Amino acid sequence: MQNILYYQDAFISYLKEFKTDRQPQSLYVPIDYILNLGGKRLRPVLTLMTAEIFNADHKTALDAALSIEVFHNFSLVHDDIMDDAPLRRGNQTVHEKWDINTGILSGDAMLIMAYQLFENYESETFRDLAKLFSKTALEVCEGQQYDVDFENRDDVTIPEYLKMIEYKTAVLVGAAMQMGAIVAKASKAEQEGIYSFGRNLGIAFQLQDDYLDAFGDPKTFGKQVGGDIIENKKTFLYLKALEFSSEEQQRELLHLFSVTPTDSTEKVQSVKQLFLSSGAADETTKEIESYTNKAFSVLETLNISEDKKSLLRLFGENLMTRKV
Repeated sequence: MQNILYYQDAFISYLKEFKTDRQPQSLYVPIDYILNLGGKRLRPVLTLMTAEIFNADHKTALDAALSIEVFHNFSLVHDDIMDDAPLRRGNQTVHEKWDINTGILSGDAMLIMAYQLFENYESETFRDLAKLFSKTALEVCEGQQYDVDFENRDDVTIPEYLKMIEYKTAVLVGAAMQMGAIVAKASKAEQEGIYSFGRNLGIAFQLQDDYLDAFGDPKTFGKQVGGDIIENKKTFLYLKALEFSSEEQQRELLHLFSVTPTDSTEKVQSVKQLFLSSGAADETTKEIESYTNKAFSVLETLNISEDKKSLLRLFGENLMTRKV
């Protein structure tokens, strides 16, 4: 087993070889742009790492890892259009740099390209990868629709919210790990176990993302801080603030999430203060730790060496304390 930086470097080197120098350039240049904006490369790293956890060479999982990254970036392009987001990883989003139609069509092409990468595997592995990928891609769409629906509802519950982030984010993390296990020809039980580890880690990851959206440093976070507040999204922070607040604070929070001022600076600051004073911010960090620990408990059920478990724990701990 190698360290996490090794897998990141291996994947980035492979990504650079992924050529989309095709015509029309107006379709493919935006794809190169989003794929090379950087990012944590969380999912492909997990695919490569998992392949070696189950005793395969990580190089055999590079196409599966690339497929996950291409799909993830496809979803970001379309999510940014839906959210009218100006920034992605500190740079202009695709639809801002070009236009909405380009974002839609280039995103569509990325989804197809993600599937094409499975063609590099033998038939049985291709089948298992494609089956998992199709299931996961549909769940991601369902999660995104839940997210959109919640913007117009005032009765979203914590269980509903957790289901939404499970589908929108966590299932793709679980799938990234299971794909590594599939390429390594691990048993079904091992595949399901590593998927469960990734899914719990993915929920913790998204809760941390929600927290950083409100309280992250704009210089390191890479996205517009306060974007969820501006978009009136019912995040875990928001739902917990409603649960913990006094009636007066609840009325204030509900009012703030019913308006869309031209300048959102004051709104963002007021909401953040309510998140802090209600205890919602502290509760969110506790929930992040809880799901991370759930992921770690799954490790004890896996028949892998202790050094491999330690590497996965380190990965989870780094996600729990990240600032970007």
